[in-house]
Amino acid sequence: MREGKKGSTGASSLKKKEKLKKTKTNQNHNEEDNNTIITKKKNTKKTAKKVQFEKQEEEPLQKKKQQQQQLPTTDSQSESGSESDYEDFSEDDVSEDYELLRQSEDGESESSGEEVHGNHSDSGNDDYHGLEDHSNSSESHQGVEESDSSEDEVVPRNTVGDVPLEWYKDEKHIGYDISGQKITIKERQDKLASFLASVDDSKNWRKIYDEYNDEEIELTKEETKLICRLLKGKAPHAEFDPYPDYVDWFKHDDALHPLSNAPEPKRRFIPSTWESKKVVQYVRGIRKGLIKLDEPKEEEQRFYLLWGDDSSAAEQANRLSYIPAPKPKLPGHEESYNPSLEYIPTQEEINSYQLMYDEDRPKFIPKRFTSFRSIPAYENAVKDSFERCMDLYLCPRVRKKRINIDPESLKPKLPSQKDLKPYPATCYLEYKGHKGAVMTISTDASGQWIASGSTDGTVRIWEIESGRCLRIWEIGEAVQYVAWNPVHELPLLAVSAGQDVLILNSGFGNQEDQRKVKELLHVQTPTALDDSDNMASIVSWHQDDKHDGIRLKHFKTVTSVEWHRRGDYLSTVMPADILLFLSKKLSHRIPFKLHGLPVSSVFHPTRSVFFISTKKNIRVYDLVKQKLIKKLETGLREVSSVAIHPAGDNLIVGSREGKLCWFDMDLSSKPYRVLKCHPKDITNVAFHRSYPLFASSSDDCTAYVFHGMVYSDLNQNPLIVPLEILRGHKTSNGRGVLDCKFHPRQPWLFTAGADSVIRLYCH
Repeated sequence: MREGKKGSTGASSLKKKEKLKKTKTNQNHNEEDNNTIITKKKNTKKTAKKVQFEKQEEEPLQKKKQQQQQLPTTDSQSESGSESDYEDFSEDDVSEDYELLRQSEDGESESSGEEVHGNHSDSGNDDYHGLEDHSNSSESHQGVEESDSSEDEVVPRNTVGDVPLEWYKDEKHIGYDISGQKITIKERQDKLASFLASVDDSKNWRKIYDEYNDEEIELTKEETKLICRLLKGKAPHAEFDPYPDYVDWFKHDDALHPLSNAPEPKRRFIPSTWESKKVVQYVRGIRKGLIKLDEPKEEEQRFYLLWGDDSSAAEQANRLSYIPAPKPKLPGHEESYNPSLEYIPTQEEINSYQLMYDEDRPKFIPKRFTSFRSIPAYENAVKDSFERCMDLYLCPRVRKKRINIDPESLKPKLPSQKDLKPYPATCYLEYKGHKGAVMTISTDASGQWIASGSTDGTVRIWEIESGRCLRIWEIGEAVQYVAWNPVHELPLLAVSAGQDVLILNSGFGNQEDQRKVKELLHVQTPTALDDSDNMASIVSWHQDDKHDGIRLKHFKTVTSVEWHRRGDYLSTVMPADILLFLSKKLSHRIPFKLHGLPVSSVFHPTRSVFFISTKKNIRVYDLVKQKLIKKLETGLREVSSVAIHPAGDNLIVGSREGKLCWFDMDLSSKPYRVLKCHPKDITNVAFHRSYPLFASSSDDCTAYVFHGMVYSDLNQNPLIVPLEILRGHKTSNGRGVLDCKFHPRQPWLFTAGADSVIRLYCH
């Protein structure tokens, strides 16, 4: 039984050995087939001469392989030796063939192809047929699968690898080829000639210069298509699908159980109590200061300016600003212990120093010493050090923060002047005839005539459109003020000259208007309506036969005259009193106590309100209730003139110091805007009746025109925009423009100057 078992085990071991031999022989066959396929791929890419040379050398190699297949031995050393021989042979073969390829030319390759066909026809042995069968199998295998071997790529001509070409910029070559020969740089063609050649070449746009190999490459159509696709952001191959369909590799439609039956852990839905306790401990430690966070380390400045100022470093420090001590002036030759004789003053110069002021007297007088030992100690050393310490102690340690603001951003954004037209801008007409300075002007309600009064004692009426002087009155005294009656049916003119006020008939209007005017200008006996007897001593009514009008004689000089809007009231201002005159030839003293000397008075354009301006303030009175309504505080040194807006809620005030104040009476009793526009005194201010314009005249021979828009919405502030500066008048005796008035209908401005000329400025 044991022998039988041993025999069976021996037979089984022999069978196993035979199987191993067969498998090894099959592996050898497969390796040989692969080697022949690789060599065939190499041979097919080479020229016909190389193919002929290989076939002659492969015949003994094939015989050796067949002999190895017939041998039953499985020695690994013999197999490795045969493989190494084969590899050595193939490498030598490739190198020799490559040299033959470099020496061959196009004609030789054609002839070698014919020889190859001849050899194919002549060969008839079995070994060559076996090789041909291997080549056919390799060709059929190549048709099925494409090879991704790097042998299909074109070998670069330059073999320097990753060496930068800058290393060869001073050489005549750019590298070496595979045989070790230098690749010389081609001579560059002239740019003009290359440009002309590129113009004539239709395929020039496909050519690219390869700097690495120093040659010009022409791209194929397939390569240009790949480049176009890459430029468009697409894949280089058209068959590539960037969004393939999703393949679900695991389908659990028919699955009965999930992948895992483990229950959901509690830590996924219950917050950790340990973590919350740890967070509370950290928070308490940070609050108590037990845990200190790492602060970023500040890099110490290794270098500093030796002669720089310390103020910049003090600004960066978060402490009290350090004020550096003033650096004294460096000593010169005169402060030397042994200066030259030219720096030492004489006794006369020293005596002259005693006569100077302390500010101009020199602090140090140079002296001359022979040596350092003879120099005495500084007598004021303790005093100077004490004063220096006191200066540093009492110097205020205040850090002043400077805000860098663009000055242009502080300017208010105003509308364009083109959008605010029309407004007076240029001089259109001049009215000449007065021999003295024109003190006052006034326009009638119709806008056809203008009256003017001058220091030459005359009152003239001019036609506005033509500039003709229509009428002249010789008053005999310097005329201070003229005012037209605002009612068109009563063409009366009020003139103040000295202590008299004349009410004159201008002579305009129809017969009915003239009849009414003559009835008003007829005075029988002087009357005065007042309980006290001193009213007659203040003013008296008289008939003026010379000028065919009425003369009102006052006890003081009259400075201004103002008409009521209905034309039946008249107010005159004297340095100590203001009187109201009725159309019934009656006079009243205002029932208000004046606090200061009156400057001017103005009636409200729509209500029974009376404005009286003193040198400091403006008081607003109600004539019906006879009480004070409001007091406007100007804050000016001296008020010169007042003008009321046609709506009656705003007014402007001119001053002797060149300031113009705008008051919004609904807003406050203080100025809404203060404009510093004139360098000299403002003589008069005026509003236009219908246009949003106001103007001011000054002794600096200019008149300023402003845009002043008042809105009906109380939440919107008035808009004030400076428009134009009108020039043209000449100064005379230190006076410039003495009066300004607007035309009642057109955006025109009249100015009266000290040069005895009246100017009309139009848009």
